[in-house]
Amino acid sequence: MTDPSRLDACFEGVIPSVIATTGPDGEPNISYLSHVTRVDDDHIALSNQFFGKTAANLRGNPCATILMVDGRTGAQFRVEALFVRSETQGPLFAHMDAQLTASSAQLGMSNTMKLKGIDIFRILSISAPPTQAPVAPADTAPVPSLPALAAAVTAIDTASEISTACEALLDASLAVLDADAAMILMCDHPRDALIAVLSRGYDAGGAGAEVPFGVGVIGLAASTRQVIRIGDIGRVRRLNAAIDAQTEPEARSRRIPLPGLGGALSHMAVPLITGQNLVGVMFVESRSRLAFGIQHEAAAAILARALATAMRGDDLPVPAAVPGPTRSRPPLTDRVIRVRHYTYDDSVFIDDAYVIKGVAGRILVFLIETCLEQSRDAFTNREIRLASSLRLPGYRDNLETRLILLRRRLEERAAPIRLEPIGRGRIRLVLEGRPELITAGPGEDTI
Repeated sequence: MTDPSRLDACFEGVIPSVIATTGPDGEPNISYLSHVTRVDDDHIALSNQFFGKTAANLRGNPCATILMVDGRTGAQFRVEALFVRSETQGPLFAHMDAQLTASSAQLGMSNTMKLKGIDIFRILSISAPPTQAPVAPADTAPVPSLPALAAAVTAIDTASEISTACEALLDASLAVLDADAAMILMCDHPRDALIAVLSRGYDAGGAGAEVPFGVGVIGLAASTRQVIRIGDIGRVRRLNAAIDAQTEPEARSRRIPLPGLGGALSHMAVPLITGQNLVGVMFVESRSRLAFGIQHEAAAAILARALATAMRGDDLPVPAAVPGPTRSRPPLTDRVIRVRHYTYDDSVFIDDAYVIKGVAGRILVFLIETCLEQSRDAFTNREIRLASSLRLPGYRDNLETRLILLRRRLEERAAPIRLEPIGRGRIRLVLEGRPELITAGPGEDTI
């Protein structure tokens, strides 16, 4: 039998595979494999990092035997295969390179385990070696439901606002992908960084947490534009360690901790791409080993594409029937809200508590200044986008997603200043007192 679908659990790399070849003199050579992946119904691909002897043997004799182990049950499979070709570029090479980079970086071997190429083999036969101890069947891993996936895509596609579409994706991450926690991060143009916007299933929200491109599973998904799956992170380092978490308080570091799921064993990061544009990353975690298989990856890619397309719709014009700005409502109390804005990084503190920085910080200051100067609290996305003082990134930047981030961060901090949506393309600045805005430059940081 040559059906490679029997090997799906072996492709997760939990237990390394082994390849055996023979030299011209008949002497066998055995090497461990870091990654094996399915190409199609007849072929598999092997990562090539150190294969000097193996490559030399295959040039003389293209036949090889590969021993693969099911990560769920420990069942072994002997694959007789014929070497076809090597590849050093292309989509398959890029996918395996991204997976190897993610695994090796978390093992602290990013400078050692460099992918030289991938070797494509045609499967001749798959058999189970005889064993004295019968292998217990594994619990059947849940497969994403197609009707549930279709319903989730419809919910994302028909959402009237980006925030509703994001919530629909988070719902689907838990219901369709069977994840225990999920997160949506947006690209922070023009910096090569991602910012957490919304999350589900974590003890802390983490809105505003940053992940640089190329760092950890999330950053690698962004920099490579490839889906990154880690099926057993019990044997690798946690993502937070890769991001070099700091212990300084937020007020000093101006760094919001990225939330993490306690006891997580499986990760999957999926780039949000529309056309040729990367708009963010969706990230899911599970406390189960090998929680996300090939079917989960395919379902996640469909959900990610749907959300990315919906986020692109933020550039569409707002209907002309939108009412104009309204006068500001009086504050609920006589409380003075102390707002300090540091211009060198646009960080904003409310009553000496750090809230946000960067573009989102500039937007918050703009809303407060306009409210004080013009005595109004309602704003449209259009006027925010056109405000020259905000120095917003290019037209492809998703303003609505930044407003979701700002709104969620204010909620998480239980700040006396909030944002609330009041219709498509409109928000209201809600004040629980009278804001006192103080602008500070470099050298004036007294926090």
